Amino acid sequence: MATETVTTPTGSSAPPSGRTARHPRSMDSHRQRWGYLFIGPFALIFVTFLIAPLVYAFWMSLHTKTLATGERFSGLENYAKAFTDPIFLSGLRRVGAFVLVMVPIQITIALIAALVLDTLATRLAKMSRLMIFIPYAIPGMIGALMWGFLYSPRFGPASDIFGLFGATAPNFLSQSLIFGSLVNIVTWQWSGYYMIIIFAALRGIDTSIYEAARIDGANGLQVALRIKVPMISSAMVMVVIFSLIGTLQFFTEPQVLRGVAQGAIPVAYTPNMYAFSLAFAYSQFNYASTIAFALGVVVFIGSYIFLFLTRKQSGLK
Repeated sequence: MATETVTTPTGSSAPPSGRTARHPRSMDSHRQRWGYLFIGPFALIFVTFLIAPLVYAFWMSLHTKTLATGERFSGLENYAKAFTDPIFLSGLRRVGAFVLVMVPIQITIALIAALVLDTLATRLAKMSRLMIFIPYAIPGMIGALMWGFLYSPRFGPASDIFGLFGATAPNFLSQSLIFGSLVNIVTWQWSGYYMIIIFAALRGIDTSIYEAARIDGANGLQVALRIKVPMISSAMVMVVIFSLIGTLQFFTEPQVLRGVAQGAIPVAYTPNMYAFSLAFAYSQFNYASTIAFALGVVVFIGSYIFLFLTRKQSGLK
């Protein structure tokens, strides 16, 4: 009786007994299901506490509620009112002034500190990075309260320090000096954060580039300005965007200091403070939502314009 031998083609192998080969697509879908399972809790929290409130706030901004007529759909009427509201526009001009003054100061201090620390390789450099970054770790409200005490003409040390020289300490919480006082607080708190971002970008540059530049006769200042700064342009753009968005959303520091500034900070000093007072002091929740979203539109437009103007430096096309 002849037996028939079955041969398998060369280069192919039969699946092990009891196992079935999985199609690559089925394996990808299996991994995707596990991925969705892992991000599910975060997605649920994200939708519940961010997306849903934003949608509800936007829905409120499209309605108007009065005691006489109740709540009615007003469409974009509230937005037309917001962009002609002199209080809102005054707050926008004020935060615009903060942007023009505060953002360059913060970025300059952060860049100089990062460049200096990048050239040091001692324990002092590590300690200096930590000391510059520590103010960012302090909550904004605590930092504002601390500076409010330091600025106080009665309890702060300024009067004692100026008294040693026979001079009278200026009132840092007065209407004429409150702008500079707020700039100082925010610069003190956020420069360390921006410095860490710039420093991390500097550490990613190949040091052989610096050695080649020194061989060609470049000094330390030329290496910093002509090599280091251009090579971290994308990080600089990101830092400026962070600073721009944070400044336009200015709220915590003036809100905390308003109680001790003796009328120097009005209730609508910034758009965020205006929206806060409308909602929780006058119960105008619909118009407060409109102010918040109108500010969001301004922030988006300002950020987009800056990114468009710096698209080459940021790597965008």
